[in-house]
Amino acid sequence: MKKKITGFLIVLVLILLSVLIYAVQIVVFNSPRDTLFYIFQDIAFLPLQIAIVTVVLGSYLKRREKLERLKKINIVINAFFNEAGTDIIKGLIGSSKNYEKISERLNVQTDWTDKMFSKTVRYLKNADMQIEYNVVQIDSLTALMKSKRNFLIRLLENPNLLEHDTFTDMLLSVFHVMEELIARATFEVDNKADLEHLSNDIQRALKALLIEWVEYMRHLRLEYPYLYSFVVRKNLFSKKRNIYD
Repeated sequence: MKKKITGFLIVLVLILLSVLIYAVQIVVFNSPRDTLFYIFQDIAFLPLQIAIVTVVLGSYLKRREKLERLKKINIVINAFFNEAGTDIIKGLIGSSKNYEKISERLNVQTDWTDKMFSKTVRYLKNADMQIEYNVVQIDSLTALMKSKRNFLIRLLENPNLLEHDTFTDMLLSVFHVMEELIARATFEVDNKADLEHLSNDIQRALKALLIEWVEYMRHLRLEYPYLYSFVVRKNLFSKKRNIYD
């Protein structure tokens, strides 16, 4: 309310100042007709000024602001994969029955084109991950998820992620798997329905994770080639990982 009153007072002062200047002009030059002519000329130009300021300049500022927000989001995404994402991918994909086939499609190279990234994303959207976990593997995965829980919660609290729907949805699907794991004190070996339910949740989270990982690699290739080269060399899906090449 206080800001609105302050804004109103500023506008009022400016209007009074404008009236005062025009009044002085009439008194000094004794030419009301010319003053009136210039007033209408200024008013005629006003719509053009509004168009320039609100449409052209406004669009530029919004575009610049959006780029700044996207830059902050990409920093968050980079932190996610460095601190948790890669480890979670390893944990989730560990029991994929077609791991070899999937890893071949994710063996990103330095010469990949934008078309190749798009093709990989399409493949992942339709891929059957064929996840199948046993109790021992789930215990290990639960320990991993617990170790990343606080970090994931902090990410979900980041307001910048509201600008990136797919990444937020991926985080929520991963968080859902984590909550499913933590909610169970133990897993029964014979409870196949429970294991199958959890495997489906894991498959959904893994698919979303891999798609975001591919998009993250695409972004690095375009914006940070030097970092992209490093990440490619330590790609967890490559059989010839070597950070010293």
